[in-house]
Amino acid sequence: MNISEAADRAGLPTKTIRYYEDIGLVAPARRRDNGYRDYADRDVHMLRFLSRARGLGFSVADCRALVALYADTDRKSADVKEIALNRVADIDAKVAELQAMRATLVNLSETCHGDDRPDCPIIDDLAERLAG
Repeated sequence: MNISEAADRAGLPTKTIRYYEDIGLVAPARRRDNGYRDYADRDVHMLRFLSRARGLGFSVADCRALVALYADTDRKSADVKEIALNRVADIDAKVAELQAMRATLVNLSETCHGDDRPDCPIIDDLAERLAG
């Protein structure tokens, strides 16, 4: 199948598939005599695997490791679990960061009068952070 059909079946843009090939995340597809890429069902399966992994927020480096583990029939599930738990820790840190940002914005919004006066603690806080 051509790259457009593979992209449709994998749920990825063709540009992403080319990028994954360029960075060596997936092996380049076979080429037909006319130079066009020729994808097999197993290629689409791997692209779906990567799409799901990226959708869960795994980095390209994590995906590289996951692809290697996927291909390794002697893999240890502990290695896969470690990658997943590292991703969970990254998500937890991001959630904490977002909650802190939210708390700050809620606090600033509650102290702002929100009327016709020019005084605004939100602007003051932003300006203070720039000066500091």
